[in-house]
Amino acid sequence: MKTILITAIGGDIAQAVATVIREARPDYRLVGVDAQERHGGTLFVDAFYTVPGATDKNYLSAIRSVIEKESVHIVLPISEPELAALGPVQPQLKELLWLTCGETVITTGLDKLATASRLEHLGLPVPWTVPVAAGYPPEYPCILKSRTGSGSRSVFTVVDKEDAEYLVKRHPDAIYQELLQPAKREVTCAVFRAKDGRVATLQMLRRLVGGLTGWAQVIDDAATFDMCRSIAEGLDLRGSMNVQLRLTEKGPRVFEINPRFSSTTLMRHRLGFRDAVWALDDLEGREFQIPEISPGSIVVRVQNAALLATAAGQPQQESHA
Repeated sequence: MKTILITAIGGDIAQAVATVIREARPDYRLVGVDAQERHGGTLFVDAFYTVPGATDKNYLSAIRSVIEKESVHIVLPISEPELAALGPVQPQLKELLWLTCGETVITTGLDKLATASRLEHLGLPVPWTVPVAAGYPPEYPCILKSRTGSGSRSVFTVVDKEDAEYLVKRHPDAIYQELLQPAKREVTCAVFRAKDGRVATLQMLRRLVGGLTGWAQVIDDAATFDMCRSIAEGLDLRGSMNVQLRLTEKGPRVFEINPRFSSTTLMRHRLGFRDAVWALDDLEGREFQIPEISPGSIVVRVQNAALLATAAGQPQQESHA
């Protein structure tokens, strides 16, 4: 029996990936870790451990302890801080298989300023992007967002100099970026590249609900595919990454790369784009086929709930701490 360690199991991405792997590898043992335990992550794994946050000095030793105790074979880092923390130690743990998208994609995607610079270096058109420390933005309106991390919660529209001065005081390490229009043409692209060089994309025209993709329709834009393939090859993608872009009047413009599986992992898996499974297959040397996903297909995010404890306080699910 193989054991897979999945980090950040308290979050929706890790739970989605765990669901996919459970379906594809029902004989594998899944171990989850998270920095806190008030979540439903225990429902998706066979064993759960709390560990310090990725920036804590004791994080790596805690992860090593779980790996040793559970005889882990494969490590799947989910959150971006953990990707940053675990990257340097991978060469020291050569006995493990690491399910990541590759060092170049990770270092590029973790820094949005580096993302824009690297894509420009590849000869791709990108929205202008500058650190707020460099002064006022070259034009208004624009957006201000965190240089690291992902999601829409820390993204602000800057309409004038007064807005800029107010926001920079609160986000001194942020970046300004060109405001891409139209907003209704935002696309989230799953990009997969196999060891043999095959590249596949799933382009999903999306609507955000609470900062996450709540509705998506599959499209097939040739220019978007060409751009995503150039990025995958230029960054030596190994496995899966997520590319965020908007279809502008001048063509697709990438504004972010997520160097990990995304919150749409389960949605696209249901469509037949099984990139989490393909990445695992590729890592383990298994053969697999990549099907064509028909444009026009629509997928939505749904909700669920589970009871972890009764009113009397009796636990419904055992977990390790």
